[in-house]
Amino acid sequence: MTSDHQHTDHTKAYKHGDHDGHHNHHAQMIEDFKKRFWISLILSLPILVLAPLIQSWLGYTWQFEGSNYMQFGLASLLFFYGGWPFLKGLVDELKEKTPGMMTLIALAISVAFLYSSAVVFGLSGKYFFWELASLIDIMLLGHWIEMKSVMGASRALEELAQMLPSTAIRISESGDQEEVALEDLQIDDIILIRPGDSIPADGIITKGESHVNESMLTGESKPVSKKEQDEVIGGSINDNGSLQVQVKNTGENSYLSKVISMVSRAQETKSKTQNLANRAAAWLFYVALLAGFSTLISWLALGKDFEYALERMVTVMIISCPHALGLAIPLVSAISTAASAQNGLLIRNRTAFENARKISVVLFDKTGTLTHGEFGLTRFESLTENLDKKEMLSLAASVESQSEHPIAAGVLRKTKEMGLKLDQVSNFENHKGKGISARINNQELKILSPAALAELNIQIPNQVKQSDEETLVFVLADDQLIGFIALADEMRDESYAAIRDLKDQGLKVMMATGDNQKLAKAVSEKLGLDQYYAEVLPEDKQSIVKELQAQNEVVAMTGDGVNDAPALAQANVGIAIGSGTDVAAETADILLVNSNPKDISKLIRFGKATYRKMMQNLVWATAYNLIALPLAAGVLISLGIILSPATGAVLMSLSTVIVAINAQLLKKQIQD
Repeated sequence: MTSDHQHTDHTKAYKHGDHDGHHNHHAQMIEDFKKRFWISLILSLPILVLAPLIQSWLGYTWQFEGSNYMQFGLASLLFFYGGWPFLKGLVDELKEKTPGMMTLIALAISVAFLYSSAVVFGLSGKYFFWELASLIDIMLLGHWIEMKSVMGASRALEELAQMLPSTAIRISESGDQEEVALEDLQIDDIILIRPGDSIPADGIITKGESHVNESMLTGESKPVSKKEQDEVIGGSINDNGSLQVQVKNTGENSYLSKVISMVSRAQETKSKTQNLANRAAAWLFYVALLAGFSTLISWLALGKDFEYALERMVTVMIISCPHALGLAIPLVSAISTAASAQNGLLIRNRTAFENARKISVVLFDKTGTLTHGEFGLTRFESLTENLDKKEMLSLAASVESQSEHPIAAGVLRKTKEMGLKLDQVSNFENHKGKGISARINNQELKILSPAALAELNIQIPNQVKQSDEETLVFVLADDQLIGFIALADEMRDESYAAIRDLKDQGLKVMMATGDNQKLAKAVSEKLGLDQYYAEVLPEDKQSIVKELQAQNEVVAMTGDGVNDAPALAQANVGIAIGSGTDVAAETADILLVNSNPKDISKLIRFGKATYRKMMQNLVWATAYNLIALPLAAGVLISLGIILSPATGAVLMSLSTVIVAINAQLLKKQIQD
């Protein structure tokens, strides 16, 4: 079936102000099918009660003068009202020269209605009114369920789109404030974000400090501290401070719009499995036409009357409609993409997502993937009895507050977490390659590397344990050693569980890093990796992927999506961990919004569950048609096995409903 939603440009449809119309269009279509179904069902009841075959089944007789005209009148209303979506679909498909499921349904109900109407007005034969009624009712029900499923699969996009406000407060050069529509914002505009407001566009803070809740966008559960020159993402929520932000991205270029666009494109992209289903459906359509007319001709040639031959032809056409087959893959694709997005997996390439089930090797980048990508303070100690370790750290942090080195950032984050106060410093100096110094309360404080310490002929005390994974700096007061601080690019807590889960699935887990051999080996042993590659450049990672693929491995490369772009592009499945405003420029097939390596295991499970559900639906729909087709044609009539048009309608629609329900079960499997 070719539905309206499949041709919608979601990038435009989900821009704020437009997504409501897109949503309402689908809601109106669902409501229309629902209304047509219930009205058609009501119209069908008297037709069913008056049907001779139903009466013979239930053992009663009830006919009255004009009852045949009453059936004709009700059937006419039913045909034109309940059958209208299918009749319209027939015209649309024939215009596009792509006859399919709608054409077959319309043909079946038209044959049934026109033939039965002719019988009412004098042609010898049976009525097909109740078969017409049951076919229309069940087809409407199947379409209603289908559209509800597709609608449900699109809700993740709507929730994202609704995060943006409709207006923003713009500050003019003179300082005046004016409320403007979101679409009127321009690059470099300065906007005011009050506490509690949703941020209307991507930008950089020019004034103010606050915490920003980005959980809906990046998966970071805690509000993120933001200050001047920090970036903010449109759709996130400003927490406790007032901010002025210079706009950097709006509309389709914003992070939120790019995420929506990626999810939408992934839903609409036809995977290899879906293409297989479409080809099968196309072939089945031609088989249906050939079988239908061959059945009519064959029974007439065998001496059966036209009425009987026509009944067989109608039954064949009803049963062979590729409705369930056409629905089997698109529904699973839409549901899996939306459910994955709700679980922090943004699928850009559906074929790669399905190939996740074949992955045999997961190759990780280290920095920013298995680790946080920033120095964190792991331990600190005072080396003198008359100074508390917290006091020592406070002194060191006071000196580091003047530095822009990553080590300084790590120390300051820790002191902020601990609530330590900093002292005023003077005479700050940066000694390149050695350390920093400053004066605090008439004392000269130095923070030096081990090499610089050795130049001063100061021995590192035995109590200071050194590790290949850590960077040590030493704190001196007036050239006397008073303490040390150890920092490391901290391992993500989730990395351990991620590696364990992947190995439990029988996968090989490896790491490629630019770090030296010692550090790479220490990290590899700590995580229990199968193999590691050290001192590699970004282009070397691509070569590593090629080498593994030459060994018949199916490789998932996992990195930050920018520095690792060549390897991500080369891999069978490229996975980017982490998100930012440039996320749409990444070369990865799949983006893990929550920056959680453990989500790779989840991704593989989702890929397997999705493929399994697709194949279940594909096999069911195809096998059903192949088995039911000869039964409808009457090849087993000698054994007393033959399908009536009504039974064919029920079974065909039941197949569609089963496929739709089976696709919905994927949500539960993914959540579990």
